[in-house]
Amino acid sequence: MRTQGRGLALVLFGLVLASACGPFGSGAGTPTPHAASSSRTSSSATPPSTAPSANPSPVAVSSPLGVLVSPLSGPNYTVSLVGIDGRVVASAPATAPAAVSCANAAAAAAPMPISTSNSRVYFMDAQGVVRFLASNGDAGRATTVPIGPTRRSSFAVSPDDQRIAVVVIDFNANGATTKLYVEDLNGGGHHLDTFTDSGAYTLWATGWHGTNNLVVAKVPACAQGVGPLCCGSLEFHVVDPGTAVRRFTVGGPSCVIAGPPTAAGAVCETTTQATVLTWTGATVGSYEIAGQTPAYLSPDGQRVAIVSTSDPTTSLFPNKATIAIVACGWIDSTHLFSGGDTQRQPRVADITTGKIVPIPAQGDCAGRIPGGL
Repeated sequence: MRTQGRGLALVLFGLVLASACGPFGSGAGTPTPHAASSSRTSSSATPPSTAPSANPSPVAVSSPLGVLVSPLSGPNYTVSLVGIDGRVVASAPATAPAAVSCANAAAAAAPMPISTSNSRVYFMDAQGVVRFLASNGDAGRATTVPIGPTRRSSFAVSPDDQRIAVVVIDFNANGATTKLYVEDLNGGGHHLDTFTDSGAYTLWATGWHGTNNLVVAKVPACAQGVGPLCCGSLEFHVVDPGTAVRRFTVGGPSCVIAGPPTAAGAVCETTTQATVLTWTGATVGSYEIAGQTPAYLSPDGQRVAIVSTSDPTTSLFPNKATIAIVACGWIDSTHLFSGGDTQRQPRVADITTGKIVPIPAQGDCAGRIPGGL
């Protein structure tokens, strides 16, 4: 993914990995990394190999972009790339993945089918095809991931567009069976099955910290309760992408993740305090809050945007300046953006000048480009 925050709450967006350091699920034991394989070996975890179409080489963006995604409740959705001036520079449609449930007992916490690299947004359609869109309009098919009536996949493309980490989630009455693999984005080579487990919690592939650290989030497999932090990431794990061995834990039961991460780290919250954490789990600073609410750390780590629990505004810490939007993400370290629907227009806010401009598209925040953590 609350978004990745408020947008994540709408689609149950987030992420976690239980590592060889300890259990991650209810009753789960210490996970054991799988042996590497040169091709996809588990038909239950991966689809038949499908070669991607010929695609142009990725080009890193010259100016950061925000990603808006329209609601996934209909048969189709639209991905839009937005500049700091509010202009939509590119957009593309896709068929929406079908809703899934935990054996009809509860709504499944299905991840948003989106990932960003330093050059593109990647998005999944109803058949499990992962497509890409670049700011110059380049678009195409990258790979396929597993999908089915009770199955969803979350995925994270590396910042350099070379590798993809995929978490395959099979939902059931007890939660989910979770499998993680990593392979080349183009062609599926160097395939590694690294982790499998079952229980009340699952994982979402969140992103890459550089190219040698994979970030995943621990998430309840089935929706639990209501509220701004009910349905997304509980904590982030930084793991070895080749073995799934955990290197660092960010957040946890006593301080739950409150929004999507950035290159600087993440924000966790109690009911009275928001805390900024680095990717090693170290505390950078803490701020008093009036209740749990979505919080967004700027890419440079200098500010935290905390959505008001009562007014339709967002406060910036540490100086407590107020911006008249309900933020759902950062485009860069001086521009916030908000999502919307038919009653509310998405907007971009310049926190330096206070200028707010509308975005001529509908949707909620789903990340930014560059997308490295």
